[in-house]
Amino acid sequence: MKIKAGSSVFLILLCVLYIFLSVEAQTCRPSGRIRGKTPPPGQCNTENDSDCCKDGKFYTTYKCSPPVSSHTKATLTLNSFQAGGDGGGPSECDNQYHSDDDPVVALSTGWFSNKKRCLKYINIYGNGRSVRAKVVDECDSTMGCDSDHDYQPPCPNNIVDASKAVWKALGVPESDWGGMDIYWSDTN
Repeated sequence: MKIKAGSSVFLILLCVLYIFLSVEAQTCRPSGRIRGKTPPPGQCNTENDSDCCKDGKFYTTYKCSPPVSSHTKATLTLNSFQAGGDGGGPSECDNQYHSDDDPVVALSTGWFSNKKRCLKYINIYGNGRSVRAKVVDECDSTMGCDSDHDYQPPCPNNIVDASKAVWKALGVPESDWGGMDIYWSDTN
């Protein structure tokens, strides 16, 4: 009986250790940092309250994002995907610009998953509502503070950067656009 009890305790401890290590392995840690530089005059578009890099400031970079689930927590931010908007160049998925009236998003690097979510739809849940939006771009978590990134800092690893149409569909007052906790999931 003592051997069976000892074996059971050992097995339980082994299971707890396995679960702990599995969760630990899914943690997304910073991959590095970059030093900001002041953008040339007129080169950082501050539409939608976008930040511009600051000279000498260090910005954290990520190659990963938190694990995706059926209810992935994220921060919703505002982005313009139109020509001349704060999103910079054309969208990475289709090399096109998109109207602010279309429900489109950019996902942080890890969630963008090397274009695997390109032109696919996700569901976004926030403010008691939901909206379906197309993934058209990456919110780069690995680089920033250069002309390719409109002299903006790298994205945090948990961002769904959304057009005005997404914010409107969620019923968020314009005065509150900018940063909001949401959940998202892949569509079937």
